[in-house]
Amino acid sequence: MSTTPQFTINRETHQAQYFREDLGDGIKLNMILIPNGRFIMGAPVHEEQSLDRERPQHQVTISSFLMGQYPITQAQWRQVASFPQVSRELNPDPSRFKGDDRPVECITWYDAVEFCARLSQRANRPYRLPTEAEWEYACRAGTTTPFHFGETISTDLANYQGTDWEYEGKTYPGNYGRGSKGIYREETTLVGSFKVANRFGLYDMHGNVLEWCEDTWHENYDGAPTDGKAWTAKNDENSLYRVLRGGSWDGIPNACRSACRGRNVPDGYDYDVGLRVVCSASRTL
Repeated sequence: MSTTPQFTINRETHQAQYFREDLGDGIKLNMILIPNGRFIMGAPVHEEQSLDRERPQHQVTISSFLMGQYPITQAQWRQVASFPQVSRELNPDPSRFKGDDRPVECITWYDAVEFCARLSQRANRPYRLPTEAEWEYACRAGTTTPFHFGETISTDLANYQGTDWEYEGKTYPGNYGRGSKGIYREETTLVGSFKVANRFGLYDMHGNVLEWCEDTWHENYDGAPTDGKAWTAKNDENSLYRVLRGGSWDGIPNACRSACRGRNVPDGYDYDVGLRVVCSASRTL
């Protein structure tokens, strides 16, 4: 006789301190205060389906900053794309899945950097992409489990491919650990629609769209900085790629883990890649 897998999803109520950036025309950008602290970055060897690229685990010290409560939406993107150009043109409507409150997608890393530059110029405060360490610290929000809400994930809590995926003769399961399989929506969802925030007050950190980080790609954490700053490389094979985090609507549940790392070339784009922005807390609050 079969039994339903049993697992625990952590649900807690917390208050978040935030700043609201006015982008004009009634469009706002909620920025959540991420407090300073220390955390262990990366996946332990016993974490199911974890990879060596997520190790060695190492302690990182993070200074406080503000992070977007949600991925940047298409309405926010369109508004900032109308601001004066800094370095490059921006397509005001690049996304495949249309909707003002859906996350923007089909943007390159260079597009994301230009978005931050235009926003910084307009707001007179320094917006940028998160570093990889900041992103994981913000996602975990003090947790050490594979997901900020517990040991596994459900398509009731996040947007990812909850069905098995066959690729080159290999089956990638639609469930993670003791969790159950779910559904495959095959598109983005409205930001915050699952109404599940982590302890810091951030939504959609697992699934929906992958998010660009500031860092260049490194094959593992050997020699990684411990101060939360971006880890960049120039004129070598690492400089060919930028880091992606968070999993997506088109990804398997394993790719949504807090420690999971992906990459793409900075001029590459896809309909499951977006962004989330950060800025200095000291200049704002």
